[in-house]
Amino acid sequence: MKAKAFFSQLDHDRMVAAIVAAEKHTSGEIRVYVSHRRVNDVRRAAVHQFQKLGMHQTKHRNAVLIFVAPESQNFFIVVDEAVHAKCGEAFWEQVVAEMQQQFRKGKFTDGIIHGIHTAGKLLAQHFPRDREGRNELPDSIVDR
Repeated sequence: MKAKAFFSQLDHDRMVAAIVAAEKHTSGEIRVYVSHRRVNDVRRAAVHQFQKLGMHQTKHRNAVLIFVAPESQNFFIVVDEAVHAKCGEAFWEQVVAEMQQQFRKGKFTDGIIHGIHTAGKLLAQHFPRDREGRNELPDSIVDR
């Protein structure tokens, strides 16, 4: 699927609202990135964007990136080191499987929002909102 067609099917406002709601209860940061390029190695591309977006520079190293590459019909979730230490790979493999079920039905927004909500619950459990309550990264969807 072409990235522009994919992006036009997404409900941007619902996804941003899901990010805002999830981040109200955590010091963690969640971002969604939709790539306009075909990527051969989705993991590598996702990690590259995680770094490029400065997500590895959050105060508590507790950021999550949902990277979607519609032209490659693939996606990947990158988590920073503190998040990985709390839950490991198995947790995220389950989230990916659940998101894939929604994607197969053509429910792309619902799949991404499921990932956002699940990440938000985990972050709230392990990284509750601190006194500063500072939002370190934008909540907007990155579309490049």
